[in-house]
Amino acid sequence: MKSLDAKLAEIKANPRSRAFIIADAKDADMAFGVKAPGPRSYLSAQGARPAQFSPEVWTREEFGYRNLPEFLDIIREVTRQGLVDIMLMSAYVNDLLTIKEGLFKDSHVTPAARANDTTDVWAARHGSYTKEPAQPFRSASIDQIQCGRVECDRTTEEFPGANLGLYSVTWVNDLEQDRRTLLEYKAFREEAERKRFRHFLEVFDPNVDSGIAPEKLGEFINDQILRTLAGVPEAGRPLFLKIVYHGPRAMEELCQYDPNMVVGILGGGAGTTYDAFKLIHDAQKYGARVALFGRKINHAEHQLAFIEMLRLITDGQVTPEEAVRAYHGVLQAKGIRPHRPLDKDLELTDQAMSYGGGGARTTVEIRANPLAAPARPTMPRSASASAKVELTAPAWPTRPDGSPDFAAMNSAQRAAFDAWRLKRRFG
Repeated sequence: MKSLDAKLAEIKANPRSRAFIIADAKDADMAFGVKAPGPRSYLSAQGARPAQFSPEVWTREEFGYRNLPEFLDIIREVTRQGLVDIMLMSAYVNDLLTIKEGLFKDSHVTPAARANDTTDVWAARHGSYTKEPAQPFRSASIDQIQCGRVECDRTTEEFPGANLGLYSVTWVNDLEQDRRTLLEYKAFREEAERKRFRHFLEVFDPNVDSGIAPEKLGEFINDQILRTLAGVPEAGRPLFLKIVYHGPRAMEELCQYDPNMVVGILGGGAGTTYDAFKLIHDAQKYGARVALFGRKINHAEHQLAFIEMLRLITDGQVTPEEAVRAYHGVLQAKGIRPHRPLDKDLELTDQAMSYGGGGARTTVEIRANPLAAPARPTMPRSASASAKVELTAPAWPTRPDGSPDFAAMNSAQRAAFDAWRLKRRFG
């Protein structure tokens, strides 16, 4: 069983569970184009991949962005790290890594593909599409995501590709526009149900002026979600939601409505490290059980360390403030120059929550930071903690070969495994 399915079952069986689903959204090539793989300031352990640059035009360092092979290496590395539950990709990358390479065959990570690409994600350089009301559009078909072809062999329930897709809607408070959006979603849902294709629903805020005050958008989005899904029986409903975090009241209002509905948040722009860590912490505190971070992960100075901090936060091991300091400790130990100084990285900034680009600071001292430098291993503790976290012998399910069985772990076992792994790695 994949960790996604195990956690969804745990969340629905126990509303008090700390089980939290983290997805790495590596589907930006369906939005940005050449710059989608992100800056070359971070590469996988595989290192640089050959690329053609004529010196009389520019150097590769001057260009500054990864090519697709380097991007794929990072996806492989994050998947093998084993801390995310979902890897979201474009249909093409899904074809390369899931179908042709079989990357996820023996992994607890679930592959997923973007199932539609509405016009508000058409973020081509110098384009103006994102400034127009979002129009429904799908590049890839369900069959192409499941098996890489126009038509799949449906005599079997096993498909070589992803059997999970992200479907995106953007309501703009315009009758005809929103009606068309919902009709397209209805057609997709019905096809997905017939083809046994699972999906999760991404809901963007209006990408144009909707006439709704910003402080009221959360209420509008919540009502639209509930109204839309009220007409959908269990077989056709999304596994979970991916929405903009509109604050504690809007999140709790939505989450308390139906315990069977799993709510997740999207990350928005890259921002500071504290923006990301505070966002996932607060969203979880007020009811979210999923986070899908794209640019926040892809633009991080060290993606593996960044993801590790996200997991420690959601497991309740460290606070967001501690995590920022610990993350900077990792960068310092590895000789990586951070995007901004620590004091600036501990600030909250306004985040653009669209592809087009459309608080008070709190700090907590870490008494014992195992990530800053090789040292005697003790886990970080929060300001209110009165004792060190004790690290015990492994107490989690394992496979026959002795490797950890992530899919079978509950949240307490995963927290114990994370603590043990950190001790081994940095002790």
